[in-house]
Amino acid sequence: MVEVKSKTDSLDKLRQKIQEFISLGTKIGILIDPKTRTMEVYRPGEKGVLQDGDVLTLQDLLSGWEVAISDVWSPVFE
Repeated sequence: MVEVKSKTDSLDKLRQKIQEFISLGTKIGILIDPKTRTMEVYRPGEKGVLQDGDVLTLQDLLSGWEVAISDVWSPVFE
């Protein structure tokens, strides 16, 4: 699942929502925050934070697929 934070969203509520989905069996939850240009990647029992310069890979779901975090922002969120 993917959540994109809007200006009016609460990060805490979005994080809680992702954790609920993970507890129900979702394998990966991604929280995109355009303001801080970060992605929080949730898997059962772990959380990682990616930012410009990092690359998102989802080997457990999409083998060989990847996207540079900096490519996500331009031009949509600039």
